[in-house]
Amino acid sequence: MLSVSGVDLDIVERGQGRPLLFLHAGEGLWPQRPWLDALAQRFRVVAPTHPGWGRSVLPDWMSSVDDLAYLYLDLAKRLDLNDAVLVGNCFGGWVAAEMAVRDTRRFSRLVLAAPLGAKFGGLHDRDIADMHGLARAEVDKLAWADPARGAVDYTKMPETEIAGVVRGREAFTLFGWKPYMHNPRLKRWLHRIDIPTLVLWGERDRIVKPEFGAKWRDAIPGATLESIADAGHFPHWEQPQAFADKIAAFAG
Repeated sequence: MLSVSGVDLDIVERGQGRPLLFLHAGEGLWPQRPWLDALAQRFRVVAPTHPGWGRSVLPDWMSSVDDLAYLYLDLAKRLDLNDAVLVGNCFGGWVAAEMAVRDTRRFSRLVLAAPLGAKFGGLHDRDIADMHGLARAEVDKLAWADPARGAVDYTKMPETEIAGVVRGREAFTLFGWKPYMHNPRLKRWLHRIDIPTLVLWGERDRIVKPEFGAKWRDAIPGATLESIADAGHFPHWEQPQAFADKIAAFAG
């Protein structure tokens, strides 16, 4: 646990070398983290649990992704991260993008894996699947190339972990309820991202369809787009080694 700007954060740190700040999806940081082990073979990975998820405290004044962006910029300063790789998936990708349009001085590479946060379609177009309005089984079918990989037996989880999952889902709703899972202004500022950026997408993602990856790539100067086979919305969970390899190759 580390207190940053008055917020108590639960942080996992593994590996050595160049720092990599990983911002997790709306699903949270599950105990099973094969992607973390794969990344830690090449980087010093710092993976905070977002406020409201797990053991991290959600202050009553915090309610926007803007708050999270500033919080993690303060975390990077507190840990004295330099020449770091900033990686975010899903909701974490949204937060990472909000950070990068503000201040990239401590980061030299940005990886956005199937990010939420920007809406490129029309007013009545569904860019992002309604993860709160669908049954859990339907969400899993959209999110995973193989839904069995995302199956969780909650009956075998300790009550403390189950409580953390529930808190995380409440926090996910708080940060992304209205407008739904995006900041209408963010896409107007993506041109401010001034570090090399890799946009990653699972080929079988149906939460945010892969064609939106090109929209992100085109909105960020010099960005590149790559896909990961046999993966959906959480490529770091479904294909952890391929995910880590692409990031390592991109980071040089």
